[in-house]
Amino acid sequence: MPSSRVAGVTIPLFSIRTARDWGIGQITDLPACAAWTLTGGHKLLQILPAYELAPGETSPYGARTAFGLDPIYIGLEAVPDLDRETLNDVLGDEGRREVARLRASAHVDYGAVRALKARALHRAFERFLQREWRAGTPRASSLRSFIAEEGAWENDLALYVALREKNRDFSWQMWPALERDRAPAAMAQARTELAARILEHQYTQWIAHEQWQTARRDIAAMGVELMGDLPFIVGHESADVWSHAKQFRRDVSLGAPPDPFSDDGQDWGLPAYDWAAMDGDDLDWLRKRTRRAATLYDRFRLDHVVGYFRMYVKKMGDRHGSFDPASEENQRTHGSRVMEVIRSEAGSAKVIAEDLGVIPPFVRSVLGGLGIPGYRVLPWENDAGRFRDPREFPASSVATWSTHDTAPIVAWWDDLPRHDRSELARFAGIAPDTDREGRWLPLLRLLLGSASELTLVLVSEVLGTRDRINTPGTVNLSNWSYRLPSTLEDLGKDPSVVARMNSLRAAVAESGR
Repeated sequence: MPSSRVAGVTIPLFSIRTARDWGIGQITDLPACAAWTLTGGHKLLQILPAYELAPGETSPYGARTAFGLDPIYIGLEAVPDLDRETLNDVLGDEGRREVARLRASAHVDYGAVRALKARALHRAFERFLQREWRAGTPRASSLRSFIAEEGAWENDLALYVALREKNRDFSWQMWPALERDRAPAAMAQARTELAARILEHQYTQWIAHEQWQTARRDIAAMGVELMGDLPFIVGHESADVWSHAKQFRRDVSLGAPPDPFSDDGQDWGLPAYDWAAMDGDDLDWLRKRTRRAATLYDRFRLDHVVGYFRMYVKKMGDRHGSFDPASEENQRTHGSRVMEVIRSEAGSAKVIAEDLGVIPPFVRSVLGGLGIPGYRVLPWENDAGRFRDPREFPASSVATWSTHDTAPIVAWWDDLPRHDRSELARFAGIAPDTDREGRWLPLLRLLLGSASELTLVLVSEVLGTRDRINTPGTVNLSNWSYRLPSTLEDLGKDPSVVARMNSLRAAVAESGR
């Protein structure tokens, strides 16, 4: 019987690098990435949100939809409506040079990648219209089926994208009133006038969906799980807030309460849920979003899970905020109901709670009662200077050294207070000043030996590098643009990397995962 304890690696989809990519990871690269992580004994691949971003956006937590995949991740070589000759014609000599530049770049250039892929996908759509759609082929029927099955979210998303383009990419709050407020006659007229652009968006979503389902089947055949990430909420400039405006509060800004790192708390500039409105239709939007996530992943992480119990909101211009709901009793009651709904709608997919930061004890009590595991970040698991032994972590938990918002332990280790470093080194059986290579495997062994049912390591920790995915509170080209230092093909042939993966596989086996 396989062990219920699993080891996983966190690699953002945008970070995956192969010999055939266009400067960003692709859906079609997921199976190869899972196969590579499997050489290190890890049977779970975690990615960050892969939902569609607006042009100019780079954070996966700033998507314009809580449902649709980003076409930027489509593997063009696997699109039936494109062949090598067509791609060469679309690109031309200048485009081929640009692909080579993007492929060699150390960071993702979202704008350039998106422009090139949009051009190629537009040509693919034109060929599909001519060869399939108008001829009523089986592939045309497949697209029609996709539109019918996913219409609950895709119809609004495609219309939003088309209207946004028509309105020169202005905020939907600045559109003509009838379009802004979704007047039925205006929506009907827009669906007619923008029918071609709407269908093109539906086509690219269908292609992404088909590639995703193929990738999931291939990954599952290896015995590897795919884990995703569900952002707590969407931004103001999203199809969801436009199409469900009454279910979101736009008079306040969502954030986090004051803590030792922030005297005034954090202001994320995001809308908040209008729980009264959402309760009015039995949390229908959250139910649909959860079911959608369950079709994409074997497990998914609920970002900012405390927000489902209590949101910290500030009115525009205010320095201090307040909790919604206000009382602990209402917070517990509301959060319990939402968590029960999410767990139920997830079906066979496993739900994981990101319960980091300032978390009231009752939240973890509710999560524990529902069997929803939370996080245990080793450097933060201490009480009055004494670290908790990872071997005593609750089984229903996720143990990790770092998250996508922190430095990998390889870098973080040097910044830890000496006492903390000494204590963790004692658990790992090494000296506090052990060099990077000497401490690499013992620290990962310490993590793997935890009692937690799931362990996660950043890919940079697997490779022993100091690279990070995001630095909160900063805006620069390095955030959300990390790429593997070389292609999966080259990593699989690099003697030093192969040796690391072999050592890691042995450590995973030794831990019983």
